[in-house]
Amino acid sequence: MILLDGKATAATIRAEIKEEVTSLAARFGRRPGLAVVLVGNDPASQVYVRNKERACEDCGIVSMPHRLENASQLELEGLIQQLNRDVNVDGILVQLPLPKGLDSQRILDLIDPNKDVDGFHPVNVGKLSLGLPGFRPCTPAGVITLLKRYNLDPACKKAVVIGRSNIVGKPLAMMLSQSGPCANATVTLCHSRTADLKAECREADFVFAAIGVPGFVTADMVKEGAVVVDVGINRTDEGLAGDCDFEGLKDKVHAMTPVPGGVGPMTIAQLMVNTLEAYKLHVGA
Repeated sequence: MILLDGKATAATIRAEIKEEVTSLAARFGRRPGLAVVLVGNDPASQVYVRNKERACEDCGIVSMPHRLENASQLELEGLIQQLNRDVNVDGILVQLPLPKGLDSQRILDLIDPNKDVDGFHPVNVGKLSLGLPGFRPCTPAGVITLLKRYNLDPACKKAVVIGRSNIVGKPLAMMLSQSGPCANATVTLCHSRTADLKAECREADFVFAAIGVPGFVTADMVKEGAVVVDVGINRTDEGLAGDCDFEGLKDKVHAMTPVPGGVGPMTIAQLMVNTLEAYKLHVGA
């Protein structure tokens, strides 16, 4: 089995970004800037934000944290508008989920689409659906990049995506089915109402699990030699676990991502890629 090492791949990508950032900063007089907005004190969100800040440091990107213990809807909207106007801010990321009582979609809709490095703004979602250039959500884009780096091309193959979230499942299905590098797959998007999920998965050459249920995908659900990408990361009594039964699958599949160390690092690496692209768009590089 090929272990799809997202941690090592992400480190390579960060090194590539750092080299490009150094060159561009010497040319344009400033480094890329990423504003990360964290509201409340959710422990998991705090960990994610710290990881993103460390990645910025590795890449030479200026991290601009905005930690708010409490914020009203109007205060948060005002901050987003301020960041939209700030010429030193290239990317804006609002860490989700927001605390209860705040309207996440209204906040995401306010972000300048050219600074929407999470790829969640309706303009960028529309561009993705039409196959136009724009920012792609970081997790599915990171998955595609990981496949590219390991020369695993889903073209002309059957792919099953389990999970229909707006953050992972839907955009990943669109990206896999479009024309272009590491795409052109025949995609089935499965979910909780899929009639025979096991039968769908057993026909797939590529299986992507993004449902948030530990160990959901088992060996009897995939065919011999399939590529399995586990997007899930679940906190259990035994520690972090993916949506796939790694031990049960490892001797049956051709390639698979571990959890942790698979898709997670690629998500953050893609955020750095998107921030660099936003910077290049703003400075005219």
